[in-house]
Amino acid sequence: MSHSAAVVPARRVEQARTRENFPVALRILPRRYRRHLLALYAYARQVDDLGDEALPAPTDRLAALDEVEAELRLLYAGRRVTHPAVRVLVPTVAECRLPLDALVRLVEANRVDQRVTRYATFDQLVEYCTLSANPVGELVLRVFGQDSPARIALSDRVCTALQIVEHLQDVAEDHRRGRVYLPAEDMARFGVTEADLARPTAGRQLRELVEFSAERARAWLDAGAPLVSALHGWARLAVGGYLAGGRATLDALAAADHDPLRTTVRPRGRRVLLRWLSATVRSAG
Repeated sequence: MSHSAAVVPARRVEQARTRENFPVALRILPRRYRRHLLALYAYARQVDDLGDEALPAPTDRLAALDEVEAELRLLYAGRRVTHPAVRVLVPTVAECRLPLDALVRLVEANRVDQRVTRYATFDQLVEYCTLSANPVGELVLRVFGQDSPARIALSDRVCTALQIVEHLQDVAEDHRRGRVYLPAEDMARFGVTEADLARPTAGRQLRELVEFSAERARAWLDAGAPLVSALHGWARLAVGGYLAGGRATLDALAAADHDPLRTTVRPRGRRVLLRWLSATVRSAG
């Protein structure tokens, strides 16, 4: 049986989309942008699921990821593709001329997940984000036709921050999967052990570590925030929504006393809206 048969169903992609911290594709966006953004999300989500849980063994997952990359290269060679994760991209690749490299880096991030489950330093984690998160921002900018090098550099800051925020939300879930995205140097600094990540509630040391990491992520978000004012039209609204989601999630972490173990930390819709209005109005002014 082809590994592509293990691709996550569209129903699960939709369920995952509703759990994101930010609006993947604002409903007010014109249809041409919405369908391209949703296609990108479906591709990224299915590739992530192949790397995380769709197949039982790392060797199977690597083979499935290799199949996705091979199909991507067929697509860019003008050949017919059959893999569901790639097929969804066909109109978007054609109309937006997406860079192949950015799509392949998302596959490579999931290959890394099969062999790297711990990060010694924050710099190593940031390097991982260049594969797992930053390509998404570059692809979004390409959809809107506003992917200049300066904008991509700002986008990288935002995307890395959003990835780190997601890791902070998912400390317990990631640990159950055998992965720890809190850098070992930070855990040692705050006296946190891996056993602390398996507890029902976070102790003082872990809460202090999460707070420290959250504020560092906030600084990265702030560094990338000028991207919103550097964009125009619908792109400004869409990217403002992503930034707002990150900030609202940091607000939710703070409201939970920086304890991601006791409860599932998710931003409230009203808080995302307020943050989105703040980001877009400030950039327009």
